[in-house]
Amino acid sequence: MSKVLITGASRGIGKVTADLFRSRGFDVVAPSRSELDLADPASVAAYLETDCTDYEVIVNNAGVNDIHFLEDISDEEIYRTLEINTISPLKIIRHFVPRMKDRKYGKIVNIGSIWGVVSKEQRTTYSISKHALHGLTQTLAAELAPYNILVNTICPGFTMTDLTRKNNTPKQISELENKIPMCRLAEPKEIAKVILFLCSQENSYLTGQQIVVDGGFSII
Repeated sequence: MSKVLITGASRGIGKVTADLFRSRGFDVVAPSRSELDLADPASVAAYLETDCTDYEVIVNNAGVNDIHFLEDISDEEIYRTLEINTISPLKIIRHFVPRMKDRKYGKIVNIGSIWGVVSKEQRTTYSISKHALHGLTQTLAAELAPYNILVNTICPGFTMTDLTRKNNTPKQISELENKIPMCRLAEPKEIAKVILFLCSQENSYLTGQQIVVDGGFSII
């Protein structure tokens, strides 16, 4: 049974992904924020010091997306966004990869965003962090390929999570749907299935890629 670490699995895409992996027989570890606070370097260090699990799969899913115009971005937002979205995933991978290298096997998926492919106003810190996250993916894909460790980025588009429903009125969701060629938002399970494929035995050669799952939004 493959051991899988999934961050940010308390809700949304992360929760659905964790549930899907469990249903396919994976042994999923999904630390809560109280166990692993990605915004706090001390918390990350403490967690990694105690977790010596031999993971075959890592899914860096947790992330934050504060929306502000440039002049309203605080230093705290800059550091917090980069810490959660980019720096902590790097530290997590750095900690567990030596065991993957010893085994000559591993799958790593970093969850990016369409805002790491295209962008719009008020996404400065988020877009920076997601572009950097895919830079991490590409570098590690090249570095780790000789050890049969595959590293990819998934970039979800607008997805119908509980948070989306909470933050948008039905009218606003309808307006979003009209901007997507598929004329609807993704369901979380549609994103989770792509993650599952990349982490499964079925994927034996796909690495270093930025896979956009957005119903065509970013191509128009």
